[in-house]
Amino acid sequence: MSVLRRVGMTLGLPVILLAAWWFASAGSTSFFFPPLSEILDSLVEEWFGPRLAADVWPSLYRLAAGYALAVVVSLALGVLIGTSRTVRALTEPVFEFFRAIPPPVLVPIFILLFGLGDGMKIVVIAFGCMWPILLNTVEGVRAVDEVLSDTGRVYGLRGWSRLRHLVLPSASPQIYAGLRQGLSVAIILMVISELFAAENGLGYAVVQAQRSFAIPETWAGMLMLGLLGFLLSLLFRLVENRQLAWYHGLRRAQRSS
Repeated sequence: MSVLRRVGMTLGLPVILLAAWWFASAGSTSFFFPPLSEILDSLVEEWFGPRLAADVWPSLYRLAAGYALAVVVSLALGVLIGTSRTVRALTEPVFEFFRAIPPPVLVPIFILLFGLGDGMKIVVIAFGCMWPILLNTVEGVRAVDEVLSDTGRVYGLRGWSRLRHLVLPSASPQIYAGLRQGLSVAIILMVISELFAAENGLGYAVVQAQRSFAIPETWAGMLMLGLLGFLLSLLFRLVENRQLAWYHGLRRAQRSS
């Protein structure tokens, strides 16, 4: 019953909204707001047909590559900055400067540096989504309990052992909060990066449909983006719940006590 309840809580509101959209648009004759049935037909025919390999998979590849690059760089820099006051003092002004620059503004520069291929799009995604991951990692490392840190020092935890068994587990709840925020930013930047000199991808396909006034295809593309974001969020939540089971169990015990 608990599994059914969780499924109902997850899918209940989307199903209600889709049902309301279906009945509200059933008799629509507007060119710009076609019936949902027509949009769903286009979604099945286009996005679960030829466009799945032509546009969806290239977008997922860029998203995965950019997000993975951001995670690796952000975790390495975040641990280094969070554990060293000197490094933090030296790098904080530079990071604050680059963090304030919207990634879409840098797309022309990235085009000059990396060309028009997938490399540019991957760098745009990585640059934009690394900041929430990096900042949360820094704060999580800095917030390691001093009592635990002193205890680990007494027991001889040094170097990699201290990082693996003390710092990363203690900072992992905040790191995962940054990873969740970074994933949302990565999806947005995936679409934005595909608006510039692209030949395929979700963002490219949606803009092409809009420019050719293929309105049902445009709506179907936006639904596909929402569905992709929902599935990635669900997958991330499953991984997070598995990796942070100890943390959620501790929070439940604290609330019940």
